[in-house]
Amino acid sequence: MNSHLSSGVAQRGPGSGRPAFGWCGPMDRAADMRKAGLDYIEVQLVPMRLEDDASFAHARAAVRDLPLPALAMSYLFPHDVRLVGDAVNETRNRAYFDRVVDILALAGARIVVLGSGWTRNVPQGWSAAQAEDQFVAALSWCADALQGSGTTLVIEPLNRKESNFCNSVAEGVRLAQMLDRPEVRGLADFYHMAEENEPLQTLREHGEWLAHIHLADAGRLNPGTGQGAAAYDYKSFAAHLKAGGYSGMLSCECSLQGEPVEAMRHSLSFLKQHWS
Repeated sequence: MNSHLSSGVAQRGPGSGRPAFGWCGPMDRAADMRKAGLDYIEVQLVPMRLEDDASFAHARAAVRDLPLPALAMSYLFPHDVRLVGDAVNETRNRAYFDRVVDILALAGARIVVLGSGWTRNVPQGWSAAQAEDQFVAALSWCADALQGSGTTLVIEPLNRKESNFCNSVAEGVRLAQMLDRPEVRGLADFYHMAEENEPLQTLREHGEWLAHIHLADAGRLNPGTGQGAAAYDYKSFAAHLKAGGYSGMLSCECSLQGEPVEAMRHSLSFLKQHWS
């Protein structure tokens, strides 16, 4: 198991005070994230090409050698995988996810994010009820694979430009509640909430079902770069999260404005200030 897990960072979570702050990106950016003072990296899975045996072996070695804990992982399924519709290949999907679970265990990851809008887009002629049944069935076998691992799968709502299924925090939480397994919870992404004009009050209402957060600012740039009326309202965002009882991890998922390390440092300071 990754030696980073013995640190105080790895033990942060609900009830421990300040949450852990991380950044989404490829493994080769972990050193910059560490320089910036971040607590963890949220690793991208698709670039690992886990279905290829040689790439899978390389990914296992790379995860062990990361200079920063990989407490979360996202960008989950390859672009040709489908969880909904008439092109679902459950045998392939389960085999792939088993390799993901292996990588998660090596990293000691606490969160794996199911965004991957292409996997769940409802094809023309397919009913919403059929899609929902298929998606919840996929959540079920994911939960089975994660049982006892200490990792939670979180459903990421996406705006309608990226997917036609599950576009709000409330909808992601409803799907998690339909399954009602401890291995599956909801995620709130500030960018997608802003794109969908979803009220921040929903963070307070569904806080007990949220296990992870994604952050950005206007233009999907790093937090703290928004200007004027376009800037995201982080004061209210943090207040609603805390009122809902959230104290888990928060990952920036965005482009960077300026020199990368300095940009991440700026955002980290901005986020700590608004949380405290």
